[in-house]
Amino acid sequence: MTSTETSARYRVLSPPGSGGGKTVTVFPDASGDLQARAAGSGTPLSVFIESADAAGVTLRVFTPTREKGSSDSGALAALSFLQAQGAVLDVVDVTMGGEVVPAQLCGGEWLLRQGDVTVREVGADLSPIGLTGGTAWIASAGRPNLAVEVPDLATLDDFAPDVDAIASLNRTTDTTGLILFTMGGPNRADVSFRAFGPLRGFQEDGASSNMFACLVGVLGDLGRLPTTTNMIRGAQRRLGAPSRLTAQFTLEPDGVSDVWVGGRAERLDS
Repeated sequence: MTSTETSARYRVLSPPGSGGGKTVTVFPDASGDLQARAAGSGTPLSVFIESADAAGVTLRVFTPTREKGSSDSGALAALSFLQAQGAVLDVVDVTMGGEVVPAQLCGGEWLLRQGDVTVREVGADLSPIGLTGGTAWIASAGRPNLAVEVPDLATLDDFAPDVDAIASLNRTTDTTGLILFTMGGPNRADVSFRAFGPLRGFQEDGASSNMFACLVGVLGDLGRLPTTTNMIRGAQRRLGAPSRLTAQFTLEPDGVSDVWVGGRAERLDS
C-alpha cells in the first residue's frame, strides 16, 4: 500500500448530524514506532495499514497507550480510506489481531461479519441493577451477553450503571456483558440499546458491533425482525456519544444467522 498522505481522520458509526460515534486516525503505512505515532494522533484509536490489495487488508490497531489487536471501528475507517483510493473490492478479508474477518460494502457502508447468533431465554434477578422483571436472554456471537428489555427510551437513557452489580450479574449468568434495549429510537432506528462490559474492562461501550449482533439475534428470537428487508438500524445510546449501527442478517426458521454489522464512516479532514 502506497499513499502520499501521512494520515486521515475519520468519524465512524456517528448518527447523521451528530458528533457521536468514534474518532479514528488512519495511517496508510505501518513503519516506525507505531505506539508513538498512535500516541501523537490525537484520537482514541489509530489504525495502521500494513498491506492492502484488491481482496485483502492487513491492519494493526492501537490506542494511545497500547496495541488493541482488533477493532471493528478501526477496520471501518481503514476500509473507507482504501475505498476512496480505489484500492479494495466491495468484498475483502480484513486481518487484524490474528483474526481474519470478512467485510462487504453495502449501500455505501462497510459491514463486518459477526457470524451466527445463538439465543436462549433465562430467568435472572435484575433487582441488583435497579430493574424489575426476571426475563432476559443470553445471546452469543462468539461472546455470551445478557440482554434485557426495558419499557421505553426514557428508561434506557436514565439507567445509571452500577459496575459492581453488573459484573456480579454477568458472573451469575455466565455472561461477559449486558445489553439493555427498547424498540424504536431516533433517526428512524429500529431498536435502541446500551452496552456494558465491566468484566471485559469497560463500563459502557459507545459502539459495539458484537453486542449489536447479539441483540439482532434476540430480536429474531422474539419475532421482531422485519420480514420485508434483511437490514435494521440500531441507535446505541451512550450518554454524550451516540452511535448508529447497521446490521444485515439472514432470518432462518430457527433463528438468525450470518449477521454483519457496520455503518458509515465520515472523513473529517478532507
